[in-house]
Amino acid sequence: MRPALLIVDMLKEFVHGRLKSPEATQIIPAISRIASIARSKGIPVIYLADHHYPFDHELSIWGPHAMQGDPESDIIDELKPGPGDIVLYKRSYSGFRETGLDYILRDLGVDTVILTGIHTHICVLHTAIDAFYNRYKIIVVEDAVSAFNKGDHEWALNYMRTVLGSTILSSREVVSLLEGGAVVKNDRL
Repeated sequence: MRPALLIVDMLKEFVHGRLKSPEATQIIPAISRIASIARSKGIPVIYLADHHYPFDHELSIWGPHAMQGDPESDIIDELKPGPGDIVLYKRSYSGFRETGLDYILRDLGVDTVILTGIHTHICVLHTAIDAFYNRYKIIVVEDAVSAFNKGDHEWALNYMRTVLGSTILSSREVVSLLEGGAVVKNDRL
């Protein structure tokens, strides 16, 4: 397994602002811990951040959010990118659409993406769908993703598990996996 950690939309707008997930602050410690271990192991850490123009299609659904130049579009202070981390800006739900993510992952020799961030049923899900179509193995960290409500969160986790073949793990399991101490019983990994 050659993984990369993807941190999706952990922006001020989605953690503290108008489009926040009620559990957004609760997933920060898990993401921080996984990112720290990934960095120590030389595993790429890639941030995918909404960054919209006033004419972006998605704004017709959600209204203005994470607008370019607005401080609300900044990554939260608790998860600021470290030296060597990659930040990619996106204008749609998927972190793969028009960001160069697939090229970067291939250049880095990555075959597995570890998904964290918000919202489980929107940007995390659409990033997982494109990861599937691009032939990556997918790990979703169930306690390091969140949605507007538990129903949306659980629905999206189930969809990613059953339809995309994603492996759903706890942050504890992912930490153990990255540290080399766990064997995941799944033929997909």
